[in-house]
Amino acid sequence: MGKKSRQSMSYKNELINSIEPNFIFSKKPINRFRSNQTHIKQNNLDKIYQINELKKLINSLQKCNLKDNSKNLILGDGNYDSPIMIIGEAPGKEEEETNKTFQGEHGALLERMLLAINIKKENVYSSYAINFRPPEDRKPTSQEIKRYSVFLKEHISIIDPKIIILFGSTAMESVISSNKRISNERGKWKEIILKNKTYSLMVTFNPSYLIRFPENKKFSWEDLKKIKQRITDLKIQI
Repeated sequence: MGKKSRQSMSYKNELINSIEPNFIFSKKPINRFRSNQTHIKQNNLDKIYQINELKKLINSLQKCNLKDNSKNLILGDGNYDSPIMIIGEAPGKEEEETNKTFQGEHGALLERMLLAINIKKENVYSSYAINFRPPEDRKPTSQEIKRYSVFLKEHISIIDPKIIILFGSTAMESVISSNKRISNERGKWKEIILKNKTYSLMVTFNPSYLIRFPENKKFSWEDLKKIKQRITDLKIQI
C-alpha cells in the first residue's frame, strides 16, 4: 500500500471516529403516526387559542343591537381541523339556549343532508355569518352582515378548510358580498381569496328555508352531489 493510500485510510478513520460518537442508535422504530398526531393536536390548540381571541374581539363590540339583545355569542363548533366548514345565517332560539350550532328541526334536517353524502355533522366545522341571535329571529340587515363579515372571514382563515358550504343568503352576502337571488347563485363553485389563500365554496339553501319550502329539496340534493364529487376529486378524508 502506497503512502497516499495509507494517508487516505487514516483520514477516513479519523473522520469516522470524530462523527460516530454523535450518533445514538435505537432498535425502536420511528413512530411517524405519533409525530403526525402531535402536530395535529398542536395545530388544534393554536386554532382554539385564535378562536378564543376572536370571541373576545366580537364581544368587545360597542353599540351593536344584535349583541345587546342576545344572551350568547355563538361562534362555532365541531372538528377544528375539518376540511369542510359550513356557515349558516344566524343562531336561533335553540342555538342561543344550548350554545351550539344548528339545533332543533333545521339542525336535524342538516344532519340528514350531510349523511346523504356520507358526512357526519361532528366531522365538519359549523359556524354562522352572524354570531348573535337577531331580535325575533329577523333577517340581519346588510349593514349588520357587512360588520360581522370581517369576523367571519377571519374565522375562515383560522379554520382553513378545503371546502366551504354557505347555507342561505345571509352567509352568501357575508362571504362573497352578493345579494343576488340565492336560486341563481346556488349550485355553482365559487372562490374567495383571504390572506393570499384561495378557498372553494358553494352556496345552497338554508335547512330552515327547506323546511318552509320542501319542494326545493331536490335542488339542494343536486348541490350536495356536486359537493360530494368535489370531495372525491380532491381525495378529502372526512
